[in-house]
Amino acid sequence: MNVQILELLEGARQARGTTVVIDVFRAFSLEAWLYARGAKQLYAVGAESEARAMKERLPDAVLVGERGGKILPGFDFGNSPSQTEGFDWNGKTVIHTTSAGTQGLVAAAGGADEILAGSLVNAAAIARFIAAKRPRDVSLVAMGWNGKERAPEDWLCARYIAALLEGKTLDKQAELSAVRAHKEGAKFFDPAQQSVFPEKDFWQCVDFDRFDFVIRACRESEEVFRMERIGRF
Repeated sequence: MNVQILELLEGARQARGTTVVIDVFRAFSLEAWLYARGAKQLYAVGAESEARAMKERLPDAVLVGERGGKILPGFDFGNSPSQTEGFDWNGKTVIHTTSAGTQGLVAAAGGADEILAGSLVNAAAIARFIAAKRPRDVSLVAMGWNGKERAPEDWLCARYIAALLEGKTLDKQAELSAVRAHKEGAKFFDPAQQSVFPEKDFWQCVDFDRFDFVIRACRESEEVFRMERIGRF
């Protein structure tokens, strides 16, 4: 098994084989949490305009999304695991668009054989899923901030999945300390940013291996992916 770690939108375009598009803060962590809370179907959408058009076609769907971390105008929720608590997600269809994760799906679709949504909350399940299939090529794509700048949490997740596939270990606590110290982690502890980046999101996104299912992205159109929950692994 040839495992490569790639980064950002350019890396997503280079992905081949079984591809994991990783967005820990917060897109694919949120999708895992929403499925765990009972969501029936998730659609990941690249363009904001397409997400809004889907909402018109599916008026009962819940519209979730952000740009620059902030909830998009007129959307039901932003990209926050903690701020979506307390809502009854059972049986709901979700339309989800973000700055990095959903853009990575679109970028990777040209070359990947299969695409999984990657996050720390189900990283071990992803590794077990890949190990069971034993594909020749595996691409782990750390999407980073807006798909343009390295983010340590995505880089950690990619290395963690690679380590699991290779039978190695990482010092998770030391790695998390480094993530928290970086600006991408520190913003969740900034009192001035709690309305957009609440501290609870940090802990919910770095809750290693909380879920035993994977989420596979099945392309339905150029900008739309049906996110299929597959479990248990």
